[in-house]
Amino acid sequence: MSDADKTEKILGYLGLAAKAGKAIAGVPLIRAALSRGRGDKPLLIVRAADSAENSTVRVENCAAFYGVPLLVVEASTERLARAVGKRNAAVAAVGVCDEHLAKAILQLQKTDISI
Repeated sequence: MSDADKTEKILGYLGLAAKAGKAIAGVPLIRAALSRGRGDKPLLIVRAADSAENSTVRVENCAAFYGVPLLVVEASTERLARAVGKRNAAVAAVGVCDEHLAKAILQLQKTDISI
């Protein structure tokens, strides 16, 4: 499977998570969900490749602090936003709160990170 196909599949999984109400779009909302520590919290964070430096640093620090796997997808912030149903917007990162979808995305990337 090519990298472009993997990216499309990841974006599809993010869309499923959003439709199921198991996705958190945006760095501030992801950080708030992780700091609350209760309810739906992200099990995986997917970041757009072209996210702003400030957003990149914040989401990477947050993921490291809370021990949440972080995956960078070769998609723009606008494309990531469209994947989760946000029209005319830009989303630097999406948190996946569903364990099965998070594992499917990690399996697709064949990473050794576990949830």
